Amino acid sequence: MNIVDRDTVMCISLAARPGNHGNKFHNFLYADLGLNYLYKSFSSSDIGATIGGIRSLGIRGASVSMPYKESCMPYLDHIDPSAAAIDSVNTIVNDDGVLTGFNTDFIAVRTMLDVYEIPRDTEFALLGAGGMAKAVLAALHDAGFRSGTVISPRGGERGKALAERYDVRSDTSIGATAPGLLLNATPIGMEGGPEVDQLAFPGSAIEAAHTIFDVVYLPPQTPMVKYALGLGKKVLTGDEVMRRQAEEQFVLYTGVRPTVDQIARAEAYASAS
Repeated sequence: MNIVDRDTVMCISLAARPGNHGNKFHNFLYADLGLNYLYKSFSSSDIGATIGGIRSLGIRGASVSMPYKESCMPYLDHIDPSAAAIDSVNTIVNDDGVLTGFNTDFIAVRTMLDVYEIPRDTEFALLGAGGMAKAVLAALHDAGFRSGTVISPRGGERGKALAERYDVRSDTSIGATAPGLLLNATPIGMEGGPEVDQLAFPGSAIEAAHTIFDVVYLPPQTPMVKYALGLGKKVLTGDEVMRRQAEEQFVLYTGVRPTVDQIARAEAYASAS
């Protein structure tokens, strides 16, 4: 374990319901690589004041989760193209008081679409219209997926605008359709939330699909993931998104890319109860 001193570099995460995965993942790697860094998770009651604190306290980096991915942007100095393309930030890097916003969620999701070899002609349904949904849809479009629907149960302009941006359909429910790929980019099923026990999509839709992608990482097996695994579906999980995007964040913060073995050991440590 590293000894914290006046030279220790601080990195943080910001989330409405902070988890412990990032703390364990990053701190394991800091210790394994002999880096004098410390990582700690926080929530925020005032995102503008929090961003000001990152700047004034010299905090090197911040991982940004729901619901701060968009609201943090006006307080940053620069927006990297990875975040500007989808108007959503999940990583802040502080270079001597100059704050730049990046989005490594896009990189993680895009990589997983390739690794799991999901056919590009698959019809998809994406639940959500927030920052993570933007990253997922941008990754789908970049990978060549062209036929799908953005589902925003509350309706409104966000879902419609997101769908129009990528020339796909929008709706308030999945209805009677049976897309082959279902993606959840909402907090449904998230530990500590009011919908922790709920399926993101109806059971009939999950049964009809061949691939399920749930970006919720806590718990690793949401109700939808468990249901899909029980049916023998191909399942992509939020904990893998978390691991892949956390690796990219780690590199942005430290300038060091861990080995495959180090990442595997850090993930195993972070995922252990």
